[in-house]
Amino acid sequence: MDQVAAFATFIRVVEAGSLSAAARAIPASLTAVSRQISALEAHYGTTLLLRTTRQLALTDAGRLLYDRARAVIAELRDVELALTSRESRPSGRLRISAPRLMGRLLIAPLLPEFLRLHPAVSVDLLLVDRPVNLVEEDIHAALRIGRLPDSQIIARKLAELTMIVCAAPGYLQRRGTPVTPADLADHDCLVFSDVAGGGEWRFRMPDGTSSTIRFDGRLWINSLDALVAAARDGAGLARVPSWQVADDIKAGTLTRVLAGYELPASAVHLIMPPARLGSPRTRAFVDFLSMRWRSNNPLRALAVS
Repeated sequence: MDQVAAFATFIRVVEAGSLSAAARAIPASLTAVSRQISALEAHYGTTLLLRTTRQLALTDAGRLLYDRARAVIAELRDVELALTSRESRPSGRLRISAPRLMGRLLIAPLLPEFLRLHPAVSVDLLLVDRPVNLVEEDIHAALRIGRLPDSQIIARKLAELTMIVCAAPGYLQRRGTPVTPADLADHDCLVFSDVAGGGEWRFRMPDGTSSTIRFDGRLWINSLDALVAAARDGAGLARVPSWQVADDIKAGTLTRVLAGYELPASAVHLIMPPARLGSPRTRAFVDFLSMRWRSNNPLRALAVS
């Protein structure tokens, strides 16, 4: 069995909705298409498609294979581009991922210019506050803050990001200003997370060790914008990127606390699967974003001194 060809046929069957429609689109005989699907099911020892007289339905195994097969075919396509079209004009669909706030404020505003520069490129921007699986989710490039996932990933460092703890002056007047991380036990801490529940903040202690403070949190929000607004209104202490609250710190609507215990800045990388960098559209975006951030780095420009 030619597994790559079988993957491509399986994808076509799922997207066409039937074996006969896939056979017409390939084009191939219905018998050949059916034989490839049966070969895949025999190879993996499981049913991939539930066939009825009117429609096809994916089993759980079929859904898994469909997602992985699409990623494999996309990866092979990019390898081919890297080897045969190194000097070609950027074209096709580019899938980018970034954290919600950073993507909305620092990536999305640059995309109209990128699209004007590369009229044959289309962009999907996925904004999620979780690490994405580049291969399985068919992502060409993603912003990643902090530790990189593995050594095989290609990464280009763009900037550094510092997390700070801050609160409204009115809150600090009512509750006092924490002097050490241990003082947070007597304060209302605001939790940012995609998962409801308690939170934890890490700090660097004077002796160079790190300390993790865990708390229940009186308010949980999965939006940094909303979290900062709550802190500005006096709901409690928030730990957020320094660039996001730089204007509030300068205006005095928020006050930075525990500055001596902050962790070192985390690197912000643009990461790619190895094969993706060979794609002209991916290289074009990597070069574009690197150049824009090098000439006017939004994190450095808004950093709190």
